[in-house]
Amino acid sequence: MDSRQWATLDGTPFEGRADQFYWLWIIATTTYGVGDVVTTVALLYFDASVGEANALVRVAVAEFGLAGLVGLKLGVFGLCLGLQVAAIGDTDDPVVVYGPPAVLAVFGGFTTAFNLRLLVG
Repeated sequence: MDSRQWATLDGTPFEGRADQFYWLWIIATTTYGVGDVVTTVALLYFDASVGEANALVRVAVAEFGLAGLVGLKLGVFGLCLGLQVAAIGDTDDPVVVYGPPAVLAVFGGFTTAFNLRLLVG
């Protein structure tokens, strides 16, 4: 098996649906990766009256600063991508396959909106 073949949708029930995968990951990256990180940084570094509610993020930022926050986000992305790649070969259930980026997108959208609401006051 060449290194490119493991990441293909060929031969799966999702063959020909690559655009759906790309767009879900683009939305997840925009909301969870960019929106949540930017608004969290704005809150933590520019608004002393608001603290981080997530204990894991709070520890990562306290120990490693911005690199801890970004590293934690990248770890979550890697975990979700790994789950999706594993699910593609084992199931034809679209909820299982599309779930990881969809959950990131929804969670990222919620946290970005919540952080923006805290920033606005």
